[in-house]
Amino acid sequence: MASSSSTYRSSSSSDGGNPSGSAVAVDDRKRKRMLSNRESARRSRMRKQKHVDDLTAQINQLSNDNRQILTSLTVTTQLYTKIQAENSILTAQMTELSTRLESLNEIVDLVTATNGGVDQIDGCGFDDRTVGINCDGYYDDMMSGVNPWGGSVYSNQPIMANDMMNMY
Repeated sequence: MASSSSTYRSSSSSDGGNPSGSAVAVDDRKRKRMLSNRESARRSRMRKQKHVDDLTAQINQLSNDNRQILTSLTVTTQLYTKIQAENSILTAQMTELSTRLESLNEIVDLVTATNGGVDQIDGCGFDDRTVGINCDGYYDDMMSGVNPWGGSVYSNQPIMANDMMNMY
């Protein structure tokens, strides 16, 4: 440091030959520059700390958002699984009911085709509206037991889904 200030003093000829005045001016400038640098470094540290604090706050906010999204995703996945299971059950029930309806329609078509539109059982002329003696000569009152819904064997009553569920 001494050599730089002495070089500065020797090159400065405008101070009138007073070397101690120029040394004070140089020291003054040095001190001001050091204070300015310190202040600049302090501001830089403050900016850096503010930036770190902002990033920390952003991390906390994004973590909260992420937790909420994961919770929502979990709930949605559970609901999807539940609905998918219900859909599988309903599809199986629909398939079963469709098969049963096909079978019943085939029976109705078969009975209608073989009897020419007259309701008969076993081709012996037994009308479902009458109870009496069948082709073998036996009293036949068993038709009421054949139809689980009661009444006529060939009654046109719809089969309700609730009736089907109660059977199981």
